[in-house]
Amino acid sequence: MEAVLKEKRISSPNEPTTVLQMKGISKSFSGVTVLKDVQIELKSGEVHALMGENGAGKSTLMKIMAGVYRPESGTIIYKGKPVSWYNPMEARENGISVIHQELHLSPNLTIGENILMGTKFPKNKIGMVKWDEVYNRSQVILNSIGSNLDAKTKVSTLSVAQQQMVEIARALSFKSEILIMDEPTASLTDKEIDKLFLIIDDLRKQGVAIVYISHRMDEIFKISDRCTVLRDGQWIHSCPIEETNPELLVKTMVGRELNDLFQKTVNHTLSIKDKHPVLELKGVSDYKRVKDISLKVHSGEIVGLAGLVGAGRTELVRAIFGLSPLASGEIWIDGKKVNIHSPIDAIRQGIAHVPESRKEQGLFLNMSVKENILMAEMQKFRKAALLNWNDIDQEAERYIQELGIKTANKEQKIVSLSGGNQQKALIARWLSIKPKVLLLDEPTRGVDIGAKTEIHKLICKLAKNGLAVLMISSELPEILGVSDRILVMHEGRIKADLERKEATQEKIMFYATGEIR
Repeated sequence: MEAVLKEKRISSPNEPTTVLQMKGISKSFSGVTVLKDVQIELKSGEVHALMGENGAGKSTLMKIMAGVYRPESGTIIYKGKPVSWYNPMEARENGISVIHQELHLSPNLTIGENILMGTKFPKNKIGMVKWDEVYNRSQVILNSIGSNLDAKTKVSTLSVAQQQMVEIARALSFKSEILIMDEPTASLTDKEIDKLFLIIDDLRKQGVAIVYISHRMDEIFKISDRCTVLRDGQWIHSCPIEETNPELLVKTMVGRELNDLFQKTVNHTLSIKDKHPVLELKGVSDYKRVKDISLKVHSGEIVGLAGLVGAGRTELVRAIFGLSPLASGEIWIDGKKVNIHSPIDAIRQGIAHVPESRKEQGLFLNMSVKENILMAEMQKFRKAALLNWNDIDQEAERYIQELGIKTANKEQKIVSLSGGNQQKALIARWLSIKPKVLLLDEPTRGVDIGAKTEIHKLICKLAKNGLAVLMISSELPEILGVSDRILVMHEGRIKADLERKEATQEKIMFYATGEIR
């Protein structure tokens, strides 16, 4: 793939021209400076990687570019003329589209309706929508990106990966001159990522300027032409991608040596022989994808759950946590069979669950950091009919300090925190119930490299203190670096139980694809 893309890039006949320039862009929220004197230049037919840790200001800069926010100072020059967008629709009508990291689809509408949302639906002479044409247009766009989804399918029935493809199709429905992609591959399989890269290359050849935000270095160096690095809301560096390397780029992003960042955590020595497992499943199946799963997780053990999208990993942890009913099988905690019919039952048994989509399934976005952290334990702070806010403040502050959650104060709304700090706050909530078992579903999805390392260290620390951890991750280096043991799922079943010392990326992928049975 990389060779193909490079060959195509070199063969592009047109010299890129500047499409958009942003100069001296500054923006503050509630007195906190988010961007200060930032600049970026986009050229036609180029992929421009925007790099930086979570909280560096990347999303704010892109929202200004797309008309969501207006800068407090600075200029935007688009196609040679100064512009100032009043809303996202105005920016989109002028050729700037966004594929957001967080999905923005309407679940109760069809794929076709979502793809063409924001456009004028074709109508007949009496003003009725020509639905056949809506679905035909949408199907053409879906087919163009290699998707086999049916445009008439409701979005609510789709997986996260499938919804991401619909987001991409919707952005491509507009004839964009600038396309902003914010972590577009976070929920895609390798095959879907390959398709996306070919689409990006086709758009590049059509002269589209693409802003690509990703924390995956291999992607950045595979498809990008140039890069810009932000740090703490300020412009640090811009250069052609061939003039840098992953080590230098990470050092520029975080402002410290790479050795400080990539410290491989050496897990503590486990002595689990003759011990009762904290969590044991016996022949567990659900009514959808999970089939006859048996596994054990011991105190102090981190068990990684690997597999491709659709293998049934998320469905398994949801079944353990009581979010979906069991069709058969048993769940045992500390050597005792338990009945779990709801998350309340799971919590009472000492099971905590950090879901895959923190914003949709885990956080209360319009509530404060402290309220999100202690939501599961509010009852403990109740005296008579009132809450003891002094105790709540002290407890929240303790978790903020222990987990290193970066926030202006505990009263700050959690929606304004970076992805990594939101995730740490969500983990803090479940630690507040003093669990025996921690279920983690993609714990570092959508967080930057620095935050990812902090979360890895936190997970290992929790295990060292005796917690039993079952962790789903689609990133094999993460699975291999953090886990003591690795279970590989394929089509709803566990195909391998590997000790860390015997596991390799190649071996995991063989089992995950069903090559070894």
